[in-house]
Amino acid sequence: MATRFEKYVDAFMRYLRLERNASPHTLKSYGLDLKQFKAFLSSRSPSGPIKLKAVDHLTVRNFMAHLQNRGLGKSSLSRKISAVRSFFRFLRREGAVESNPARAVFLPRKEKKLPSFLDQDEMKALIAAPDPETFLGLRDRALLELLYSTGMRLSALVELNCDALDLIGEVVKVREKGKKERILPLGSYAVRAIRNYLRKYPRSLVRGSSRPLFINNSGGRLTGRRIRDLLNKYIKKAAIKKHVSPHAIRHSFATHLLDAGADLRAVQELLGHASLSTTQVYTHVSRERLKKVYDRTHPRA
Repeated sequence: MATRFEKYVDAFMRYLRLERNASPHTLKSYGLDLKQFKAFLSSRSPSGPIKLKAVDHLTVRNFMAHLQNRGLGKSSLSRKISAVRSFFRFLRREGAVESNPARAVFLPRKEKKLPSFLDQDEMKALIAAPDPETFLGLRDRALLELLYSTGMRLSALVELNCDALDLIGEVVKVREKGKKERILPLGSYAVRAIRNYLRKYPRSLVRGSSRPLFINNSGGRLTGRRIRDLLNKYIKKAAIKKHVSPHAIRHSFATHLLDAGADLRAVQELLGHASLSTTQVYTHVSRERLKKVYDRTHPRA
């Protein structure tokens, strides 16, 4: 039989899914975080049920210390405390508690890591790696061109259907975080690669009006895991000595635009960032590259 705590967690997860349109990833992460929080609270009151009204800011801080002692990184720690904070915000709205004890707990400052990316020559080598004489090679080249042309997230790429493309208008409609839809421009190289791929697209394998754009040998939709495996395969084939994820192609997209003089606001819009501060990390990357060029080429550097 579900405890009172578990019933509130179930209600909170429904709220996130139905009212906040939270992504499956967020739902899974928050569910695990609250399960861990419940285990921590249970260990502090093993003889009776968890009393939510008895949880104060010291309890949340002790939970934070407990996680730190287990060697949890700052990013994961911040997310778990954010999950607890959101949960109590929901409980307060529902009248289950009078205040939010996590509100007074400061989240650890995240270490800002410069995003990994490929330079333009590496990007060209990666895109040229698939064999254009085969259907799968055409598919993979179109996939890489599309990722680099738009900077879209892997989740959006996986969900793409053929009807999201407008190759005449050279745009694609994508659905990303929070189920928001955006229209992104397509470069001429991406348009050409997609046209070449679609000419060989085996429509007899794929039924229904919403055909997935990128398919496997059986006509099923390519998964995110499979796309990562394909990327690793072509990274090795192109002899690129870097760890490259699909997100690194997104970073490369943004960095190359800024290096070529693109406006930061325009890059923010193309990436779909809600805040300009999120986009500004790429200016540090470009600055680092400029400094290296300066140090290498200026006679008085």
